[in-house]
Amino acid sequence: KAGVDIIVSTPGRLLEHMVQGNINLSQVEFVVLDEADRMLDMGFITDVQSLLQKTAKQRQTLLFSATMSQPVKELANKLLHRHEVVSVAKQNAIADTVEHVVYPVEERRKAELFVDLLDQHNWFKVLVFTSTKDQADKLIAKLKQAKIKTALCHGDKSQGARRRAIADFKEAKIQVLVATEVAARGLDIQGLEHVVNYNLPYLAEDYVHRVGRCGRAGEKGQAISLVSREEERSLANIERLIGGRIKRIKMPGYEVGSREVLLKNIDERRRPTRANKASHTRIDRNKTNSKKPAKKNKKK
Repeated sequence: KAGVDIIVSTPGRLLEHMVQGNINLSQVEFVVLDEADRMLDMGFITDVQSLLQKTAKQRQTLLFSATMSQPVKELANKLLHRHEVVSVAKQNAIADTVEHVVYPVEERRKAELFVDLLDQHNWFKVLVFTSTKDQADKLIAKLKQAKIKTALCHGDKSQGARRRAIADFKEAKIQVLVATEVAARGLDIQGLEHVVNYNLPYLAEDYVHRVGRCGRAGEKGQAISLVSREEERSLANIERLIGGRIKRIKMPGYEVGSREVLLKNIDERRRPTRANKASHTRIDRNKTNSKKPAKKNKKK
């Protein structure tokens, strides 16, 4: 009520306050749209447009985006007037100090493989990204069964719970932090060496955000992706985006057959086998053969 100089808010929450009459945006001179690509993906742009209509016409608008996809460019052209583009990094660039590896694995065995990799390589302070909250919950359950200290960070957790999980991870109180995209942006963990894509992201650009958590400030990092056959197309899109093929590592005991071999095996199992006629012949050993043996012709 006394007035403030700066307001930081999500579009939806700010719109609620505006509708309730708690805030007046008519005197706003500067608008900053941070993580515009994420707001676009999550459907917040309608709220943003409603808010901008209530601000002063003579204002400066700044739009920040980690990626500049075509939809983001179209959004910038729509919301900004005679704007300048300032690029502070190569588009879709990832630090050269980050090593990328892919472990092919069946979807149902990802948790098992991940636990084995933790044990084999003695990884500590590992950030794991899943695509859904349900996948994160299931992975957490598997890790707890394996007695691995872990914490969860996704949208169903309160802000306080997420902060505690991240704080414990930074202080090395837990070995693995499992997160969804909610933690992919703005998460700065000093000394983070390993980022694991338990599931590949739906958008190839999100791969850049995820693995960008490691290999910062010239430090080494490793981006590990557990990829099922169903995710091969997503992997191809990621490789196209970053401009290179990612190294595959086949973990013994977790080999994945090719799709052609899989279909061939299914076809062979479905194909009916030929009946063995001899197996259907009934032989009664208690009866003697009624046929008499042929007589040999004697030579005179």
